[in-house]
Amino acid sequence: MSLDKAREYIKKFNLDNKISVHDELISTVSMASEQIGCSEGQIAKSLAFKIKDEAIIVVMAGDKKIDNRKFKDEFKIKAKMLTPEETLEKIGHEVGGVCPFGIKEGVKVYLDNSLKDYDKVHPACGSKNSSIELTIEELETLSNYIAWVDISK
Repeated sequence: MSLDKAREYIKKFNLDNKISVHDELISTVSMASEQIGCSEGQIAKSLAFKIKDEAIIVVMAGDKKIDNRKFKDEFKIKAKMLTPEETLEKIGHEVGGVCPFGIKEGVKVYLDNSLKDYDKVHPACGSKNSSIELTIEELETLSNYIAWVDISK
């Protein structure tokens, strides 16, 4: 189960006590913000993209969308999201629970500047009903991110 993989990974940082398992699904930004009780922007959504034969994750504020021009400028390729099947296979989490924790080896993680508007954010935690509240610094540490990028509109 993906929640177990994420929890095991987060435990290495002694932050597993911050994981919340919700009674209802939080697999969309609006569902998550309602269940957690925060703004949609504070939901740190993880989007899975295909860059040639590699999979990457971009974590961004829940109320933002990908700016295709900025994405292409940053990654030198048109934005193409992974299918749900590819996401599970290449990332290790199902769509709705994708997060940068407990992912398959070799997946690069990028953080979008839109997250910097918040002191605390709430990424999923490997399942469609789990989340974790993190400061931006904790997210940086746990995500093992490659770089901050500016690809949202």
